[in-house]
Amino acid sequence: MTRLDENFYARPARVVAQALLGKKLVRLMGDGRLLSGLIVETEAYCDGDAPDLACHGDRANGGKPTPRSQIMFGPAGHAYVYFTYGMHWMFNVVTGKTGQANAVLVRALQPVDGVEWMQVGRDGPEAASGRPYHQLTNGPAKLTRALAIDQSLNGANLCDAAGVIWIESAADVDPSHICTGPRIGLGQTPEPWLSMPWRYWLKGNPFVSRK
Repeated sequence: MTRLDENFYARPARVVAQALLGKKLVRLMGDGRLLSGLIVETEAYCDGDAPDLACHGDRANGGKPTPRSQIMFGPAGHAYVYFTYGMHWMFNVVTGKTGQANAVLVRALQPVDGVEWMQVGRDGPEAASGRPYHQLTNGPAKLTRALAIDQSLNGANLCDAAGVIWIESAADVDPSHICTGPRIGLGQTPEPWLSMPWRYWLKGNPFVSRK
């Protein structure tokens, strides 16, 4: 399959967040193993020119880059991986125009390749195999642990033919199969950003983090 190119990502976050549904996120491990899953849930952040106080790029430093958020400001097609709650990595793709914070959080995957290794990634080599299949990657922290995504991949070029993480092209999902709603886990984010319907997921998919 073909890796998505920079042109795919160089669009507003809400456009890319919906277009990513049904595409395959692939992680190449150092020993040659492939781990992958279909993207079934996303969230858009800092879409367009208006402020988004749920977004790292606008919430701190007056909308200017910080050491943490600078990757969000472009170029498009790179990974933005950050640590949260003192325990979880979150995987985002940078979108939009260079110089403006714009990104899409990948919230959930439907596992495809390397499921047995994803189980080890979640629970360690002594893990029992009894975890329900649909709970393996049905959340942003779950999928990064399952696919061994961490700080080492922050800034990775997703379009690089020699890269170890990328997203593969696939046919667009029928818009009638896409659900929308408010983003999750925004804490004390004020309105109207708290209720912006910038979360997207595939209708009826069992791997979505919240129904």
